[in-house]
Amino acid sequence: MRTKSLAKLRGFRWLLLTLSGCFAMPLLAANSAVSQTVTQAGIEAVQMPAWLVRAGRVQPLAVGVEVKNGDRIRTGGAARVYVKLAEGSIVKLGENAELGFYSRSLKPASSFKGALDVVKGAFRLTTGALQKVRGQREIDVRVGTATAGIRGTDLWGKSDAERDLILLIEGRIEIKHAGKTLEMTEPLTYFAAPKGAPPQPVTPLDPEQFKLWARETEILPGDGTARRNGKWRVLLVQATTQQEALLAYDAARGAGYAVQVRVLPAGAAGSGQWNYQVVLPQLVSEQEAMVVAQKIKRQLGFAAVPEK
Repeated sequence: MRTKSLAKLRGFRWLLLTLSGCFAMPLLAANSAVSQTVTQAGIEAVQMPAWLVRAGRVQPLAVGVEVKNGDRIRTGGAARVYVKLAEGSIVKLGENAELGFYSRSLKPASSFKGALDVVKGAFRLTTGALQKVRGQREIDVRVGTATAGIRGTDLWGKSDAERDLILLIEGRIEIKHAGKTLEMTEPLTYFAAPKGAPPQPVTPLDPEQFKLWARETEILPGDGTARRNGKWRVLLVQATTQQEALLAYDAARGAGYAVQVRVLPAGAAGSGQWNYQVVLPQLVSEQEAMVVAQKIKRQLGFAAVPEK
């Protein structure tokens, strides 16, 4: 562990170490910063823990990270993730979910073409007020055994051990399942395919039940969220040695928290003495930072505290 951790430190310490101290760029963000392809999507908000899997490498998910063709996103318990497509639509993931992202659009900001593979968990795809892109995007959403072809719409779905479900919120979708095709146009109706049984007829959904389902993918104030404009952070550990800081860093990132290491001078200039802080940045408020700090305390045992 020590050899691995010290080697990791040598790989990124040059980004961290200044006389005044600075925040390290997350390793995942650094790897994603230089891209040879058009930006397809990015992480808009994260209620941790969450991870990104790219080319077999698993890393904690951070706000601002670019999502690329072939990436997979995973969420843990009591977690949520918002992915913003280049054309403005938002893909929302609930807890214990897994999503595969596929797109090679040449002009994703104006005519996004791609596929979303909902391996498990709940998701929602919503366009909001982006009327200008309707009819210009082509997205196939696979939810377990069912695939919905979308040409401008809002929908919610979930795949679990009992069934695969797709709910039409607004617009039109074409569902393919077991070699058959079904068109849905009525808002708040859903298609359900129980595991190991024939699909059920399209069924209307009570608006009150929709509110409960929607909450599974919605991030609300007080949930403990990191966003692009977040000014608060959580201090997990203050350490006097590299090894102590890196052990905390490895543990937190392995658990799905996109922490960074901050290096600060501990003595007079030129003394070569340093202090190390392991921090989780970009929380949107003191309240959000407090919620995350409490979650980290329970899960990892660190004396986590909010700070600005």
